[in-house]
Amino acid sequence: MSFDNAKYSVDKDPYRWCLRQSKRLKAIYPQLNIQIRNHKLLTQLPGELEHAVKCRCNQNFTLDDISNTLQDIRKRTNRGKFSLYRSISFKEKQPLRVEFKDKPRERVAGVAKKKNTCHNCGSTDHYGNNCPKAKKKVYAIE
Repeated sequence: MSFDNAKYSVDKDPYRWCLRQSKRLKAIYPQLNIQIRNHKLLTQLPGELEHAVKCRCNQNFTLDDISNTLQDIRKRTNRGKFSLYRSISFKEKQPLRVEFKDKPRERVAGVAKKKNTCHNCGSTDHYGNNCPKAKKKVYAIE
């Protein structure tokens, strides 16, 4: 049967899936009441989703309650958001900036690299924390 083979996956639209499955059940078992039909529909969900939907819905839930709950769970878990990219294999993806790796970097004319100097004496061979000259002490007198 097509009803038994159609399992819900997160990539599918919950409303369409629920409606399609409900119509299939109605065609196969026209004598079933709505509550039993909805419970059969819940059995087609994976175990975690079935439990989550049962916990969120009341005892007498409708098809809209199931589809809205599935949509809410899908939104909260961000599942199915990037379904278009799942079909592309990792090897087919190309690096984003291949063309920039081989180009040499050009410097702007007139701008030289800054040289580090000592803050105390202005020499370029050491930094301020290693300066051999004594630091000038400033005494502020008002």
